[in-house]
Order: sequence, then C-alpha cells, then structure tokens
Amino acid sequence: MTNSSQWTAACFLTGCLALMGCGKKFDPAGGEAQQAQVTQTGNAGLISVQDPKQFPLVTAGRVDTPTKLDVTGSVFPDIDREVPVISLASGRVVDIRARLDDNVKKGQLLLKVQSPDITNAFDTYLKAVNDEQLANKALLRAKDLFAHGAISQSMLEQAQDTEDDAKADLAAADQQLATLGVDKSHPSSVVNVYAPISGVIVAQNVTNAAAAGVTYTGSSTAFTIADLSVVWVICDVYENDLPQVRLGQEAQIRLNALPGKVFTGRISDIGPVLDPTIRTAKLRIEVPNPGTFRLGMYVTATLLSRDTVAHAVVPATAILHLHDRDWVFEPAGNNQFKRVEVAAGDTLPGDMQEILSGIAPGQHVVKQVLELEATAEAQ
Repeated sequence: MTNSSQWTAACFLTGCLALMGCGKKFDPAGGEAQQAQVTQTGNAGLISVQDPKQFPLVTAGRVDTPTKLDVTGSVFPDIDREVPVISLASGRVVDIRARLDDNVKKGQLLLKVQSPDITNAFDTYLKAVNDEQLANKALLRAKDLFAHGAISQSMLEQAQDTEDDAKADLAAADQQLATLGVDKSHPSSVVNVYAPISGVIVAQNVTNAAAAGVTYTGSSTAFTIADLSVVWVICDVYENDLPQVRLGQEAQIRLNALPGKVFTGRISDIGPVLDPTIRTAKLRIEVPNPGTFRLGMYVTATLLSRDTVAHAVVPATAILHLHDRDWVFEPAGNNQFKRVEVAAGDTLPGDMQEILSGIAPGQHVVKQVLELEATAEAQ
C-alpha cells in the first residue's frame, strides 16, 4: 500500500470513530452512554426526548392573591387643600415677593397693594372716632340735666341711642381697617397680603404694577396655593368594571416616570355620572405625597379587591420568554414535553413567579426550561 493510500485510510478511520463518538457522554457507572437527545416532532408545541429524566419536573405551587383591576389616570391637587390668596383692597400692585410654582410658608408676605380703599377706610374710622366722642359728651350732659330735672326721660334715651349708634359705627370702621390689614396706629396706603397656608403656588393672577382686587380686575384672587402633601389621582373606570370598586378600597399607584416605585392610596369617591361617549366613571384616589407626585403626571392604578383567587406559582427558571410571550413545558407522555402558553403575574420572593393563567396549582412543569430549549435548538 502506498503512502497516499495509507493516509486516506487513516483519515477515513478517524472520521468513522468521530461519528461513532458523536452524541455520546461518559457515564462513570458504566462507561460511555448515549447523550440525551431532543427531537422536534411535526407539532411545534411538542418536543420528543430520549431520556426525560434528564429534565427534572417541579410541581406548581399555589398562592391566593386579590383580584386586580388596572386603570389609568392623572395627578390633581386636592381641592379641599387649595386656598385662594385674596386681596380685599383694590388698587395697584407695588411689590411681589412670590412667583408661580414657589413653595411658601403660612404667614409669608406675598405682595403689597397700594389702594385708595385704605385711605377711605381710615377716613371713615377717624370720623367715627370723632362722632363717638361727641355723642359720649352729649350723653354725659343729658344724664346730668336729667338728674336735675332739666330734661325729660325721652331726651335722655335719645342721647343714649345716639351714643350707641356712634359706638357701632366706630366698631365697624375699626373692623374694616383690620380686615384690610391696616394698623390704625400707623396707617399707610399700602396693604400687605400674606400666605394663608403653606404649600405651592399653582396659579398666579397678578404681576408687578398690575391691578388687584375686585374693583379693578373683577376677581379678588391674586394667587392660589395648594397643599400637595396629599394629592388626588383621577382615573376612568369602565362601566362593566364598576362592580369591582368600592369606597375605601386600596390602590397601588405607579408613576409612568418612576415605574419601579409603588405608592399606596385609597378610593375616596366614585363618580355618580358616566361619560356618555366612552361609558366611564371618574374614580378619585387619595394618595399621600412624599414629594414625588407632580400635578398632571400620568399614573397607573392597580385596584385590589377583598376577594382572592388561587394562582399557580413556579420557579422563574420554568418560564420561557419567547417573542413577547411566556411559555412552560409540561410532560405529555411518550417521552414528550408539551409547550403551554401562560400569563405571568408578579415576581414573588425566592425567585418564584406567579402564573395568572395557563396552568393550575399542582401541575408538573420542567424546572429548567432553558436547558430543554437549548438542547432542542442544538439538535
């Protein structure tokens, strides 16, 4: 045999040995053994295997969870915590100490208004003081004359009535100055307007040198302050879902801007009127605000019911994520596994996964689905 023929024979023998060893693995107990093989059947949902024992099964557990309803909505201020900042004195704004979106404290100076109302009110007060002093003197004189029999009882009563009217006018003028925020001991044509509560300025209706007050602007509201420590989430709930909601029901709030955080609120109102176009009712959820919520944010609210539903629970490794869908493999007999589509729910502690539909508690599924799928793809 020539060298060339010997070389060809050696290569052929090597190739045969390689083909014979393909698909084998070493078994310490009995030498070489056949490696598990997976065969795709004509049905895409079935996979045939030579040794099913190499793919251990796990029994789906059970978890009782409340039924959930997801609705969308937006963040609004609590109208009970919105307070207008009123300028009772009409006039011109001479100084503004706050702006839209500012955080302010109760009693903080917001603006100053120069108003002719102050001048008129102080003039009325001074006249009331003079009239009361004159009426008081007349009453003292009438009492003295009546004591000496110089005037009648009716004249004394008339003097007393005049004094009482003068005191009433003086009290009203004094109260008017207090209402306008004027110190009668140090009168000024400029009145200060202070914040009635702590919060955020959510509306501003005045600027420097602008008019303020009802007389010149038609509205006495200069600012609107909202206390955002508690906010409202207003959602739309479809007519068919209304039986699932109730007052006081707990809601889990997730912000689209912060999808990883969950906040807790409670339903405080269910709208009595349906939108005739889209057949929804307004749902109001009160949520404590740690400073994260901003007005107008979009949110998703998950409503939790009192009733619970039993769902299956499997290890996360038993779920195959493929083409935006979730699958598990369950034994189908005759060395086959059947691929079953499921709807995955919440992730649970211990690397477990809730299954909302597709399988029931107690069913058997492949524990390590990636190994089965990877072996199938390799074949």
